[in-house]
Amino acid sequence: MMPSYFIAHGAPSLVLDNNDYTNFLKAFAASTPTPKAIVLFSAHWESRTQTISAVPSTYSTIYDFGGFQDELYQMTYPAKGDRSISEEIEQLFKQHDIQSAIDVERGLDHGAWAILKLMYPDADIPVIALSVNRYLTNEEQYRMGAALAELREKEILIIGSGGTVHNLRRVNWRAEGVEDWAESFDKWLEEKLIAWDTEALFEYRALAPYAVESVPTNEHFIPLLIAMGAGDRNREAKLLHRSYQYGTLSLSCWQFN
Repeated sequence: MMPSYFIAHGAPSLVLDNNDYTNFLKAFAASTPTPKAIVLFSAHWESRTQTISAVPSTYSTIYDFGGFQDELYQMTYPAKGDRSISEEIEQLFKQHDIQSAIDVERGLDHGAWAILKLMYPDADIPVIALSVNRYLTNEEQYRMGAALAELREKEILIIGSGGTVHNLRRVNWRAEGVEDWAESFDKWLEEKLIAWDTEALFEYRALAPYAVESVPTNEHFIPLLIAMGAGDRNREAKLLHRSYQYGTLSLSCWQFN
């Protein structure tokens, strides 16, 4: 069964960086079976109704950022979709009483293409992008992933793309180490994920140290809960990588078996 993954996408410039995390992402494909398709929930696509991409041809590239290197605005990731898998996802959501809608126009935002360009640079694997809804409960986010768990049996890779510590107001562009409070939150999170303590995780905002500082808004945290939910059958979490940029920006990858 294909694992599901949470993958931090960091700053938009991640795709141009050369560090331990980008090297990890570049080596990812060699360490995992080639998926039939990639289903990716991006923190940068928010919608009140769960939305599923079904582009008829090649995705356009969304540059949903400003002030970065000119080279970033020339990059593309010309992956194709797969309408049959989009419709299968729609049916799985329906079976689990989750309302959803198909979108045939939206391109890939940097939460999707920046990490995919590092992991699968040839853009030769179909991609189905999905939105996140910050107004659902944490338990509902988890159930969203669990509804799609059977896709893993069909060699389909499920990715949640976001960030566990993502507070842009606390970023220090000149920092070399990590702030204690950011590391403290991630350590708490690691303990609860490995124990598969969903009760604590669903209440992380009240229970975790520095939760408000680490997760001022939840759209970047949601993909972690979704990816975890997709691993609900076996309930095995493994931290594959964790490092930091700019003092607080967490770059982590979690595997859920």
